[in-house]
Amino acid sequence: MLWTSFRRTALLTVASLVSLATTAVAQSAPRVIVIPIEGTIDMGLAPFVKRALAEAEESQADALILDINTFGGRVDAAVVIRDALLASPVRTIAFVNRRAISAGALISLAAKEIVMTEGATIGAATPVQLSPTGGEASPVEEKTVSYVRKEFRATAESRGRPLAIAEAMVDRDVEIPGLSPKGKLLALTTNEALARQVADRQANTLDSLLNGIDLGTAEIVRLSPNWGEGFVRLLTHPVVASLLLSIATLGIIIELRTPGFGVPGGLGILSLILVLAGHYTVELVGWEELILVGLGLTLITLEVFVIPGFGIAGIAGIISTLAGFSLSLIGHGSTMAAFFGAMGRVALAMIVALIGSLVAFRFIRHTPFSRQLVLDASLPQGMGDAPPAPVVAPTTHVGQQGQTATPLRPAGIALIDGVRVDVVSEGEMIAAGVPIVVTRMEGNRIVVRRVV
Repeated sequence: MLWTSFRRTALLTVASLVSLATTAVAQSAPRVIVIPIEGTIDMGLAPFVKRALAEAEESQADALILDINTFGGRVDAAVVIRDALLASPVRTIAFVNRRAISAGALISLAAKEIVMTEGATIGAATPVQLSPTGGEASPVEEKTVSYVRKEFRATAESRGRPLAIAEAMVDRDVEIPGLSPKGKLLALTTNEALARQVADRQANTLDSLLNGIDLGTAEIVRLSPNWGEGFVRLLTHPVVASLLLSIATLGIIIELRTPGFGVPGGLGILSLILVLAGHYTVELVGWEELILVGLGLTLITLEVFVIPGFGIAGIAGIISTLAGFSLSLIGHGSTMAAFFGAMGRVALAMIVALIGSLVAFRFIRHTPFSRQLVLDASLPQGMGDAPPAPVVAPTTHVGQQGQTATPLRPAGIALIDGVRVDVVSEGEMIAAGVPIVVTRMEGNRIVVRRVV
């Protein structure tokens, strides 16, 4: 009995020791997270990098490796990622796998370590201003270059890297003797970056990188953007954002010019929500932008439905809407030039939508679908509280002039020879009290236009 008790105790002890050893091994097993930084650097990339940093910190990963191969992108997006890297306690390693140009160079400098493959390049971060019409990029003003130069310098300073080299990557006026003459942007090869202490080591593969930092046995966890982050990147793409703005404007214009609420209005509001929601996710839209857009749309609605004519409220509404959307397209470090560039993109999207609405109304006027877009000129007998307006023979109205008694949107009531008749404009909105002339008759429908 004594032997049985002893054996049971020994077995329990051995089992406990094995369990503790297994737990210790599991806890001590190194873990490395790898994320790709490739293609164009845009604002949609920032939430993904932040999520990866948070996961690396929460799981106590030994390192977060940024596998970089990019020609650059938006400076404001790179600044957001740079701030996240500098604030994170995680060991971050920029693995320059071929190239880290422009915005990619700033992200690389923000990592705690830089490792480059053979034949890789880093640098050449010249800020440019994109054309609102999609043309060639143009140089930015000096204060923008100065801002980006200071961002590079401050990042290099926080990581203990050469300050002048970081500035020379941005400013052509910074000269590095024996490396970069004045008037040329600095881009470093792998050997040059190692010699100038910009890069810490060279590794041609991820495995050789891990072996070089004593993490060759680490568990490698590869993260990629999830569907939500990919969707946000799509929504914040300049082309997609401009297209959604055009659709939103077109839908709202058609809805304002037609009775009731239908598909155009729903599609316009949905496009508007997608634009604002996407840019809100990447922290480009705050309460200020939402208030400006909401105020602008409210003023435009009041101008259309409440206030006769077109005046201060309409102009203020257009300016407020333009400003709100423009601010939602730019981020940290943007200057007035960038703001006006964004405003040009928004204005272009709205002009395209306006032209599209005019073309749409012109070509669908004689289609069955147009009956859903224009109110009937009169109500059938017995409908409504007021008696139907008198109908005069069609030929007696063509060429006659009168005055609008109510706003035409595009249907309404006009006074012709002192008689109130139901009329419809040729597609334009006409305020009350405006002289009009009858251009033609379409059945019982009297079509008018503004007297010029």
